[in-house]
Amino acid sequence: MIFGCDIINYMVTITIPRKLTKGEELVVIPRKDYEEFLRLRKVIPLVELTPSQKRDLEQARKEFSRGEYITLKQLENELGIASKKAR
Repeated sequence: MIFGCDIINYMVTITIPRKLTKGEELVVIPRKDYEEFLRLRKVIPLVELTPSQKRDLEQARKEFSRGEYITLKQLENELGIASKKAR
């Protein structure tokens, strides 16, 4: 019985509900994807955000959810930069 299934960048994940795992949510992914994750974890360092960065990120997420952002095309137009497609 599959309870939740998402495709993220062509990777199938299955989430097992907390009810079945004594309070802990588990995610199942293919072995090759897990091995790739472990490999990348060694190459890409985990960066801890400062309290100021955490506040800024939270503010940015709130603004984004309210639709307070501009698109790349809008930014390019404002800066007078031709988009790559137009070049």
